[in-house]
Amino acid sequence: MDLRKLKKLIDLVQESGIAELEITEGEEKVKIVKGGMVSLGASQAPAPAQMAPALPAQRPAAAGAAEAAAPPEGHVVKAPMVGTFYRSPSPDAKSFVEVGQAVKEGDVICIIEAMKLMNEIDADAAGVVKAILVENGQPVEYGQPLFILG
Repeated sequence: MDLRKLKKLIDLVQESGIAELEITEGEEKVKIVKGGMVSLGASQAPAPAQMAPALPAQRPAAAGAAEAAAPPEGHVVKAPMVGTFYRSPSPDAKSFVEVGQAVKEGDVICIIEAMKLMNEIDADAAGVVKAILVENGQPVEYGQPLFILG
């Protein structure tokens, strides 16, 4: 399944009233889960659990006043697709970027695995990495903040 088709499916789920969509095409399988609250009575209970992977990354930022002030400042690099976030090209390799490291626009800063394809994600602005908002190996959603650049 190509990236354009995947993006169209994500847009359809976001615009519609459905909570999740699962499509199997040959050996490829895609499951898209809407991250917000669902208005259907039977679906309201699972919605918070589906959002749980994003919560651990947000809790540490709320722990201290200094940390809570830092994330809004700077340029936010967001996930361009749904998938699994990886900080390095392989488990035993060094991370693409670390907090405090300067990056240029176009530098590879992470990988998002989607449908067994490794997609290199480039910095869309130059700056210094102020924060990495997602843990290695965690699922990410389309538009989810990944990095803060200053």
